[in-house]
Amino acid sequence: MSGSVLRAATRGSPLARLQTGIVAELLGPDVTVEPIVVETTGDRRSEVPITQLGGRGVFVKEVQQAVLDGRADIAVHSAKDLPSTTAPGLVIAAVPEREDARDALVGLSLDRIPVGGRVATGSVRRRAQLAAARPDLTFAELRGNIDTRLARAATHHAIVVAVAALRRLGRAGQIAQVLDPDIVLPQVAQGALAVECREDDADTIALLAAIEDRPSRLAVDAERSFLAALGGGCDLPAGAYATAAADETVSLEAMVATLDGRIVLRESRTGDDPVALGTEVADHLLVGAGGAALLEDLVTRP
Repeated sequence: MSGSVLRAATRGSPLARLQTGIVAELLGPDVTVEPIVVETTGDRRSEVPITQLGGRGVFVKEVQQAVLDGRADIAVHSAKDLPSTTAPGLVIAAVPEREDARDALVGLSLDRIPVGGRVATGSVRRRAQLAAARPDLTFAELRGNIDTRLARAATHHAIVVAVAALRRLGRAGQIAQVLDPDIVLPQVAQGALAVECREDDADTIALLAAIEDRPSRLAVDAERSFLAALGGGCDLPAGAYATAAADETVSLEAMVATLDGRIVLRESRTGDDPVALGTEVADHLLVGAGGAALLEDLVTRP
């Protein structure tokens, strides 16, 4: 498909536009990528906590619709923003090589935050795990693009931001501490990009196959399967991190917690089938470890 043109639906934030540029660069000089900027519910209502907007999906639905109705050929997403099940009519045609999946503190490192210090984050997953590590901490809401968030660092002891976002925007120098997954497990698919197209668009599917990274796909599939089996999204205190070995064996660690971080349940397993592995880990945490009782007011199963 030499000389192909792909219209790429994307959010208008600097990070989203940059990520679309990353996909364009990966596709190479024979493919012209034309950005189609779409405003999402999450962008329009940046003052409202994500949990109040309905959680996972508030940054992608309008972008996906642009592909479904033919205004765009592909959609470029931060994979962590996608619902755990793919929208009807679409397919995740490529997961390029994943960036660093971890979270980072900007401001003070965890051991330098004073007793009773305030950390800003809009994520219940991050709050629960940080509260487990430091029960004395207090928390403030944090929304907006990366520049807006970084500006808030001066008014708190620390803010929490994804390492991948800071690295992609050239802001890694502002990191005070990268949070090891032993302290804070990342959000499902954090650090990965997902490129969607229509499921009947064979030419575009073939074109995007060239930028697929197999280890990243296996890891993201395992994490998304965990979230799907859990029955929720980024409005849950849950996280997961998977890695794939050379033989395509996948290792997955996942957690569910109470909102206050007083109870954090973790499970680590390895398997050959990423989807089955994610489901198995979720079932163990919910049933075997009693996580369903912790999340009974938050988890809504189909």
